[in-house]
Amino acid sequence: MTRPATHIWRLLKWGRTLAKHGALRGIEADPNTPRPVKRLARIARFGTFQPKTPDYASAFRAIGPAAIKLGQSLATRPDLVGEEAALNLLSLQDDLPPVGFDEIRAVIEGSFGQPVDRLFASIDPDPVGAASIAQVHRAVTTDGKDVAVKVLRPGIREKFERDLQTYHWAAAHLEAMGGEAERLRPRLTIANFERWTNRELDLRREAASASELAEGMRAVEKYEIPEIDWDRTNGRVMTVAWVDGIKISKRDELIAAGHDLPELANRLVLAFLNQAISGGFFHADMHQGNLFVKADGTIAAIDFGIMGRINRQARAWLAEILYGLTTGNYQRVAEIHFEAQYVPSYHDVGEFATALRAVGEPMRGKPVSELSVGQMLDGLFAITRDFDMQTQPHLLLLQKTMVMVEGIATQLNPEINMWDTSAPYVRSWIRDELGPEAAIADRIKEDTDTFLRLPALIRRIEDRFPPKGGAPEQAPLPDVPLMWEKRVPKRRSWLGYAFAAAAGAGAIIGASWMGWIG
Repeated sequence: MTRPATHIWRLLKWGRTLAKHGALRGIEADPNTPRPVKRLARIARFGTFQPKTPDYASAFRAIGPAAIKLGQSLATRPDLVGEEAALNLLSLQDDLPPVGFDEIRAVIEGSFGQPVDRLFASIDPDPVGAASIAQVHRAVTTDGKDVAVKVLRPGIREKFERDLQTYHWAAAHLEAMGGEAERLRPRLTIANFERWTNRELDLRREAASASELAEGMRAVEKYEIPEIDWDRTNGRVMTVAWVDGIKISKRDELIAAGHDLPELANRLVLAFLNQAISGGFFHADMHQGNLFVKADGTIAAIDFGIMGRINRQARAWLAEILYGLTTGNYQRVAEIHFEAQYVPSYHDVGEFATALRAVGEPMRGKPVSELSVGQMLDGLFAITRDFDMQTQPHLLLLQKTMVMVEGIATQLNPEINMWDTSAPYVRSWIRDELGPEAAIADRIKEDTDTFLRLPALIRRIEDRFPPKGGAPEQAPLPDVPLMWEKRVPKRRSWLGYAFAAAAGAGAIIGASWMGWIG
């Protein structure tokens, strides 16, 4: 187990990098920041020259691969990091200098246990893309198919494991300070982040996600998922069909190729809604580098390391919330928040509906280009604070993806109105899935399933409560502490951590002045 002093050393080192980019200023200025955190921030920035304008994205990129991924996830949490930081982190690009092809070849051959030329007739040593976790090379298989080969960076799993330990440690101590830090649930944020990255670090799971999404989107016209080459895929290498197309971010090239941009924007929004609301399984990394437009107008998606999943009840709530906001039915939206227990029951539904109206009315009927994102976010976060709403981790990926989709759709068509585009689809889904006929069908299916489970339930009850006469149930054993186990006290003093922080800061600052740390 990593020692607290090691975690503090890492946090101070990362804090110093953040300070050099001016990224600690917001933490120190925020009145909700716990005092011990402010003290550590001051120690970390001691002796640095901070720029006037903070550059959070560059700071996370300088810290390393795990920080890049963490920064991208924090871009969806302006309630946690602040609006200014969240907007800046949205620009954080996941690209790093590529690893040499000799190392990539070694990963491929080591994972398959055979030479590269038995798998591929040719493979381009220059990658088409290099990110924090993996890089992609174009290749031709031995049976003549054009493919993209995604390969994990050597040692990347070990690097992430080390950094995640410190993220968990820091989040746990932050949440234990109570107040606003506890309400924002940083521990769950890191836990979700770890689940997302673990999926990305196993390329078999990414391949499986792509396959599942392809099945779910089969009936959606002009939306494509590249086919997986399972014979050339394992935990460290994934091979998929090559996609020929124009990146959706290249607006001028799309126009020159004759594509209808407003139609593309609408189709992208509806494809996302189909995944999130109808299927409950969606591509959660739909940034501009992961979407291409083929010659016939088909939107092709790549990179399925981050996927989101929402159960049916949450999808029903989501659909009703979206539809209520588009139609101005704030009372129903408020009721759903209470039904879902997003808002504590001691608050008033009517008051919450009025608060929602204050945020929603300025947005209705306007194109995205006329909306003030800052004002909207300020209003939403004020509501979460005023009504004691805790962060809902299962909705974080959905929120992140909605922001991405809205950004791309707006770039394609600045006049798009997300509410008007979404409303017909959501209304249709509510009618089909939540209408009277659907409710009756669901009730019949649920009651039938319950009836069929009765025999097994009776057997389990008999097993749990056997007839009298058997061996008597044993009394609970006393809790005896083992001498090699350390009992953790309920309350920890920050005095020891403060001494360790001060010592670590002195070492870091000294090393920085001597040129050991950049």
